[in-house]
Amino acid sequence: MKQILSCVINDKILTKLTLSKSVDKSVIRSTGRLIEIKGKLYIALETFLTDGKAVQKNIPADEAAEVISKLIPEQYKQMNIMTTSGNCEVMASKKGKVTVINKIKKDTATAVDTSHNRQKQYIIPDNTPVDFLIALGVQDESGKVFDKKRSKFRQINRFLETVADIEQSIVSGDDLYILDLCCGKSYLSFALYYYFAKIKGYKVSMDCVDLKADVIEYCSSVSEKLNYDGLRFIAGDIRAFEVKRTPDLTVSLHACDIATDIVLAKGIDSGSRVIMSTPCCHHEMMHQLKPQGKALDLILEHSILKQKFADAMTDALRCKVLEIHGYDVNALELIDPEETPKNVLIRAVKRSKISKEKVERLKEEYREICNHFGIKPYLFDDYVK
Repeated sequence: MKQILSCVINDKILTKLTLSKSVDKSVIRSTGRLIEIKGKLYIALETFLTDGKAVQKNIPADEAAEVISKLIPEQYKQMNIMTTSGNCEVMASKKGKVTVINKIKKDTATAVDTSHNRQKQYIIPDNTPVDFLIALGVQDESGKVFDKKRSKFRQINRFLETVADIEQSIVSGDDLYILDLCCGKSYLSFALYYYFAKIKGYKVSMDCVDLKADVIEYCSSVSEKLNYDGLRFIAGDIRAFEVKRTPDLTVSLHACDIATDIVLAKGIDSGSRVIMSTPCCHHEMMHQLKPQGKALDLILEHSILKQKFADAMTDALRCKVLEIHGYDVNALELIDPEETPKNVLIRAVKRSKISKEKVERLKEEYREICNHFGIKPYLFDDYVK
């Protein structure tokens, strides 16, 4: 592992380094790339924390292989090394055994641009024509992103980055089944299909469901035009949709109010390996909140603060429900809050097992919170009680 890192750094073929499955639960992941500052080469390592903060550190290139290799398995259980000529994956078991899968071919490698102010490297590159982005009006035929769609382009790439971070938890074989509920215009549906089918080369079967028949008809026509054979769009109520098999990934972008809860319930009931959801408007709890005591009066007497509190409480309880049903859960910031106020991504990965004692403890915590605040969320009766 150390030798591989040393080679890809010294040969300047490293495009991105990702450290994930952190032992420290306050850390989401770390990413690194090569940069050159005043003629000296560094690895720019950025660590993302669950509180939304990020910590940057520049490690001199001649020290980086030594420093980074020591992070496995003490601090991280997985590392993905991406280069201009293939990738390498490093995984550590619970017992500390390290497995290296190296698919880097040095004879075809080309050096990367290490200038400090170089353009951000996206999973879907900028200024490179991509068929679905052109079809959906994000790019022109030359690959230039339209100014009014720049934030959507960043959102698509940011979402794919969060998917790539946990790809090993999603992928169980060469054949993937993905479920997108309340898919809307389906920018992320097309992006997910493109990522797994076109970039990664998996056989993808993907069902996208939404009530709006006109939107579904439009997306179906785009999918057919692009020959995305595994991408299907279905008009209907997500509650009535019958899941064909256990999904490898269930996603939903900005499902309104309790529609997000219905999505989470569908993911739980189907045993989805991974669930990713970005909630939208939160109305249910806003009208229920009647906390014991007067400690929150200073918040609840202001409607805008009450709404923000209800939003946070709703999503926190959703995370707790997912934990009760055997998922490891992170609440992440999807993209810059200046671009969209609806910016929370709930990402849940199914555990192999969870003890009955822990389930009961989590349920009791959930019930105590609900009793204290005088609320009964949508998922309470069927998924906690």
